[in-house]
Amino acid sequence: MTPQADAALAADLAQQAGQLLVALRASGAFEGKALGQEGDRRANRLLVDALRERRPDDGLLSEESKDTPDRLAKSRVWIVDPVDGTREYGEGRPDWAVHVGLAIDGVAEVGAVALPGLDGGLVLRSDRPAPAHPHAGAPRIVVSRTRPAPEALAVAEALRCELVPMGSAGAKAMAVVLGQAEIYLHSGGQHEWDNCAPVAVARAHGLHCSRIDGSALSYNNANTWLPDLLICRPEWAERVLKAVAAR
Repeated sequence: MTPQADAALAADLAQQAGQLLVALRASGAFEGKALGQEGDRRANRLLVDALRERRPDDGLLSEESKDTPDRLAKSRVWIVDPVDGTREYGEGRPDWAVHVGLAIDGVAEVGAVALPGLDGGLVLRSDRPAPAHPHAGAPRIVVSRTRPAPEALAVAEALRCELVPMGSAGAKAMAVVLGQAEIYLHSGGQHEWDNCAPVAVARAHGLHCSRIDGSALSYNNANTWLPDLLICRPEWAERVLKAVAAR
């Protein structure tokens, strides 16, 4: 399969799942936590069924499906999060996402992130990068709206950043892609499905993506835990990494 075909599939599935989730929320059949659980279940079924049909030889890792060791022997592994930001989705907020990513030999190579809660919806994809407009003011750093990471707060103080509270990991990462912020730093721990697709999209858009010590991100591991993440405009990477190291 070509990267273009994989990216088109990722974008199509992310959009379909997003539309399903928007319609489910609008139906009023579920609310709050129950809405998040039902949305996770339905979107996961759509994504998993489609990927198993369209890419039967690839591995698959989803937050909402039982993991198996079969994927570890695969070079190509789809890594999906049917609803990234289940709380925000259940609360009726816009800052949630759908992630469909493809890791090849451990690298987040292809991906799409849907932001269905925005007006009209939006899908950002790795095969359609667009340059962000330079920001003239103080750097903006997106942080958790409930639990800002200590390292992110330290970076914000050192670099005199403006804090931009936001919900899901995908929404935060795409804020940097869209030029709404310059830095996204997370140190509270995530899983591979939380950032594989966002990293693939961010890398395609020319952003710096790494662990907060500067080391490379790795996917399709037996242990899916990823302790930390940095996505930022390349011109800020060295200063952010130095600020973290000096903390």
